[in-house]
Amino acid sequence: MQDRFPELMAWLERHPVSYTVLTLAALITLAWLADWLTKHILLRSVNRVLKSTALADDPEVRALRVISRLAHVVPALVLTWGIQAVPELPEAVVTVVQNVCGAFIVLTVALALANVLDLINTVWQRRPDAAQRPIKGYVQVVKIVIYALAAILMIATLIDRSPLILLSGLGAMAAVLMLIFQDTLLSLVASVQLSSNDMVRVGDWIQMPQIGVDGGVVDIALHTVKVQNWDKTITNIPTKRLIADSFRNWRGMTESGGRRIKRSVYLDQQSIRFLSDAEAQALSRFDVLTDYLAAKETELAEWNARAPGSERDVVNRRRVTNVGIFRMYVERYLRRQPGIHQAMTLMVRQLDPTSDGLPMEIYCFTNTTEWVAYEGIQSDIFDHLLAILPEFGLRVFQHPSGADLRTMVGAAPAPVAATAPDIAPERAPVMAARPAP
Repeated sequence: MQDRFPELMAWLERHPVSYTVLTLAALITLAWLADWLTKHILLRSVNRVLKSTALADDPEVRALRVISRLAHVVPALVLTWGIQAVPELPEAVVTVVQNVCGAFIVLTVALALANVLDLINTVWQRRPDAAQRPIKGYVQVVKIVIYALAAILMIATLIDRSPLILLSGLGAMAAVLMLIFQDTLLSLVASVQLSSNDMVRVGDWIQMPQIGVDGGVVDIALHTVKVQNWDKTITNIPTKRLIADSFRNWRGMTESGGRRIKRSVYLDQQSIRFLSDAEAQALSRFDVLTDYLAAKETELAEWNARAPGSERDVVNRRRVTNVGIFRMYVERYLRRQPGIHQAMTLMVRQLDPTSDGLPMEIYCFTNTTEWVAYEGIQSDIFDHLLAILPEFGLRVFQHPSGADLRTMVGAAPAPVAATAPDIAPERAPVMAARPAP
């Protein structure tokens, strides 16, 4: 065997092309063997170590393949160092192979670092306070910097020049880069402001009527904030719009534990009147009004006893009204409702009368912020109030419909000449249809 080795070397020297091809084949085989050993021995050893951690069985972490990407560096290093040992290979070919392998190593390391950043973001999102302090925007900024540096290093490696030469040329391109990355820079500033001022979190309900946004925030990235509207559509808002434009965040309502009811019942003002003593006494059968009416009767009796002229005419006396008792009834009724938050503002008030009647506004908060439960509590309250109004001699105001007009016309077919002889014939039916005041 030892005698044949010199003969083999002599034959290879007489056939340089064959010598180069065999050496290249051996180098490629060695690179493949290094890649196989790295993946099947080194990676398995690393995976055994990682099995003891809490992230071992996490599919999201395994999908990032940080270590497997770094394993590709080993065969590239073998080719970079071994290409110099190949005989009879032109210097230009050696340089090209080394430069390509160097650029491949830079790209592989950059992708691995990007996967590390994704891993950090994945682990961070599982923290309890991740929705309050999202780092996805910062991760994207760092990845952009890594990719930019990797691109510069790859170009410098491929052209076999120092990266400082390329970096020195960036000064002249600063204005162009500012113009190209204008949105990215603005989005970065906006992301920092949103995060530092805690303006938006994942899960917040926000409203921006000017662009038709009304829903929950599902993702906060560098350039966009993704919102899922209540109709299940997705709206992507540029991050800088949340700084430049106003929006409503309902997080305060959610954290308070109560959701506001601010809604009015419109009363027919013609149904408002004073109540007689007998009518007021009849309303004392409502359990929520018993104590109030008893105290009110005593108060009015004492005041009327001192009021001058009260014995002469009833107009000089203080009397209760049906709308006043109804307002007190609604307030006490809400105080007994289990769905109403008793520690928050609760009041029943009259607003300015309008052509649609007298608004009786209910202002209170439910003890839940869940949408369906909130609407159920609100509907139950107004169902009861609308149904109980006739007990107080009150009516709900509503504009007459076509059925109402037909009923009035059919109930009062008075002759035109007898009711309004001085009215034009074409207007007489409309006037005759009006009910008596």
